[in-house]
Amino acid sequence: MSAVCTLMAKKMLAKACVTFGVLVYALVIPYLEINPSHVFNDAWPPHARLHEVWQLTTHCALGLLALWLAWWRDEVGVASLLNVCVMGGVLVAHVLADGYGGSIHSGNLESAVLGVPGAAVVAGVVVMLAALALWLSRPHRDNSV
Repeated sequence: MSAVCTLMAKKMLAKACVTFGVLVYALVIPYLEINPSHVFNDAWPPHARLHEVWQLTTHCALGLLALWLAWWRDEVGVASLLNVCVMGGVLVAHVLADGYGGSIHSGNLESAVLGVPGAAVVAGVVVMLAALALWLSRPHRDNSV
């Protein structure tokens, strides 16, 4: 019986990791970016604002898909990979920022952890939690036989 409880606890923890990631990119980030510094920034070209809204709506849709996959289809692995794609993209954009003149600093989240911008830390945590969810949701092997 305890093996069943352990397996259920691992599945719940994996789903919670996915859910945390989705909350970051489908709720917190839109909250931080639907304001005059981003979506309603008159200094941004209209096409750049279109890309911002496109990115936000795409991430919200992917977040809903990830939640559906994790909680209703029990496809935590695929949901975790969606989280890696979305928040891993933040890390890639941050690493490449000097090459295209970008910056992860926006005025919304300026804190740093050990010299690493807070937004990059949060993205890294989401990616690590997605990796943990992948590990926790791997197929169970019964070695008792």
